[in-house]
Order: sequence, then C-alpha cells, then structure tokens
Amino acid sequence: IILYMFLAVSIVCDDYFLPSLEIISECLGLSQDVAGATFMAAGSSAPELVTAFLGVFVTKGDIGVSTILGSAIYNLLGISAACGLFSSVVSRLSCWPLFRDCLAYTISVAAVLVMISDNRIYWYESASLLLIYGCYILVLCFDIKINQYLMKKFSPCCTCFTKAMEGNAEQQPLVGWREESGPLICQQSRTDSGIFQDELDYSQLSTSLHGLDEISEDHPSVFTMPEADMKRIIWVLSLPIITLLYLTIPDCRRQFWRNWFMVTFLISAAWISAITYVLVWMITIAGETLGIPESVMGLTLLAAGTSVPDTVASVLVARKGNGDMAMSNIVGSNVFDMLCLGVPWFIKTAFINTSGPIEVNSSGLTYTAISLICSVVFISLAVHLNGWKIDKKLGAICLVLYLIFTILSILYELGIIGNNPTRVCGN
Repeated sequence: IILYMFLAVSIVCDDYFLPSLEIISECLGLSQDVAGATFMAAGSSAPELVTAFLGVFVTKGDIGVSTILGSAIYNLLGISAACGLFSSVVSRLSCWPLFRDCLAYTISVAAVLVMISDNRIYWYESASLLLIYGCYILVLCFDIKINQYLMKKFSPCCTCFTKAMEGNAEQQPLVGWREESGPLICQQSRTDSGIFQDELDYSQLSTSLHGLDEISEDHPSVFTMPEADMKRIIWVLSLPIITLLYLTIPDCRRQFWRNWFMVTFLISAAWISAITYVLVWMITIAGETLGIPESVMGLTLLAAGTSVPDTVASVLVARKGNGDMAMSNIVGSNVFDMLCLGVPWFIKTAFINTSGPIEVNSSGLTYTAISLICSVVFISLAVHLNGWKIDKKLGAICLVLYLIFTILSILYELGIIGNNPTRVCGN
C-alpha cells in the first residue's frame, strides 16, 4: 500500500498539479523562482502540512516534527542530488533567488531550533513562525525591485551578481514583465514558463505528457495506453487511480477545462493530502510492527514519501534547464514546511489547549535542525564553487552528504551515538 501511495502521489503531481501550476504562473506573470517558491512549494508541501496536523491532533507525538525536519534534509540534499543526476541538462542558477530562499530558511530553522530546545512550544513561539513566513511572502511581492536594487548595489564587488545582470535581459521575457516602472504587463505564452515544452515523457511512473506545448491541439486522453511494455504494466496497475482522478479533478491540459486551473490546483493538493494520510497511516503501522522509533520513520521513509511531489516537480523543471524554479521549489517548500509546523501548533496552543504548551519529545530533533543549517550552508557554498549550475558532479556530492546526514541522525535517534532515549511507535 505504501508503494501504491507513492505511485498515486506521482500521478496526481504529474498529470494535474504541475499543469495547473504552469497556467497559474502564466496568468500571474510570475518568474520561475517566485512560482517555485510560492505555488509550487505550497502545493507540493501539502503532505507535510497534513502530517504536521496528524502529529499534533491525532497521534500526539513528534512524528510531524521529525517528518518535516527529515524531509527538509531530503529536499535540500536528496532532491538536489536527483536534479543533478537525473537531468541531462546543466541547470544554471541566479544569485538572488538562492540567497533569498536560503536566508529565509536559515532564519526559520534557527527559530524552530530555539523553540524545541526546551521541548515545549508556546503560542507566541508558533505565532513567530507565521510572522516569519509572512515577511517572506512580503519580500516575494517586491522580488523584482529588490533583485534589481541588489544587483546594482553589489555587482561591482561580486562576480555572480555581474553575471546575473548580464543574463537579466535574456531572462526578462521569461519573467513576464515588459516595463520596470510602467504597468505590469504579462507577456508569457503557453510555453514561456518552460515546464512542459518538449514532447518527452519525463515521468517514469505515470502516463505520457505529449502535446502540452501545442495549444491548438487537445491533450491526449489519460486512458491512452503507453507503447513501452514496462509503462504499460505500470499504466494497468495505476488504472484505478487514473480513473478516480479523472472523475474528480478537471484536467486543465484539455481546452474544455483550461479555465478551471485553480480548481485543478486545489483539488490536486487535496488529493495529495488524502493520499499522504493513508501513507502516514501505513508507515506508522509498519514502524509499530517492526519496533522502529517514530522519529526514525519520520526521518527516512515518511520524509521521502511526503516529498515525492517536490521530487517529481523539481526534476521535471530541472530537466528543462530551469534551475531557479527547481531550487526555489526545494528551498521554498522547506520555508513553507516551517509554516506547516506553526499553523497546527498555533491553533492548538491559542484556541484548543490554552492552559499549557505542546510537548515535543525527541531531543534528536535538535541535532537534525543543526544539520539542516549546515546543509543550507553547504548547498550555498557548493553551488557557488560549482559555477552556479546544477550538474551530475554536484548531484553526486549531495547524494553522499544526504546519506551521511541520514545515517548520523538515525544513529542518534536510536541512542547508538549520544545519550538520546528511544521511543517506539505506539508506546
């Protein structure tokens, strides 16, 4: 069931979520990095939001916290490794989006680290997370002006800003703004966002995406059987999911449903959340049966499972060379995950249980939070030293570091290193 839920999440993301995101970006005239840090991050992080609510209100454990922190390490290093290793195109990056998202995420992680240091979460602490995210969104609202100001200010002393200014003219049509001081005019076409341009089948788990770049032709039916034998087998196995999604979500890739893209976005995010509920349920049962601590499950299987939408979305856009959108989704979804922790904590401490704070039981999460800050610093330095591009060399390094971080976190949670007592699922 766990594996089948992974397949279901990838189909929802591939067939409905990303196409709706493309149209949203086109209508709002969003740049690659802002689209990745906002709508793509919020939609693909719906599983983490559901997991956080389950951890606070249902299981009353720390599985939500460990899952979000564990998936954050997976997002930063694991998805970066996937984008580098599974993409044949070298993705170029810009300075400002990466700096902006990494700074916001570092502040968020530092705030969470301070909150969980005493194993108690108070209402004013959770409210501060919401305030941090609000400031982050405010910066995104003025992203273009801030970007241009910083480029002019620091370009004489920083070569990466100089390169960004040189490439700004080429990227401007993609950003979608015609004039800097005049009215904001979106000039994107169907293919300008660059998510689905080639007639290639990027997903190995779901049906084909042929023809998304041809607005004159309608998209093929999701019930069209693939030609390759392996894809046919997967298509037959996933047919119940495909049928259920076809009956419940308007396919905005088709001309008839194109104007329903916001409905597609919201329903697909809801489906991702519902599928993740079953995923959390099954993995919790597996952890209890095998006697594995819930924090270890959250740092491994559950973290990777809830990040399937982020992985699929980032690899898709990275294979088109849109590195800014991929990296902004990776880091921006982590910033949104901090909001995912803040919302259920604030609701419970401010409205439901006002008499006392929320107890967070895993001291190993402190180590994980510190590891997150180290991984953010590493990503920034590695991208800078690698010439501001994502390639296979950077992907291999990120993969090795992700395995090291995960193994050390598990050893700490199990009490093999350090003095951390273990708690088994259900006890």
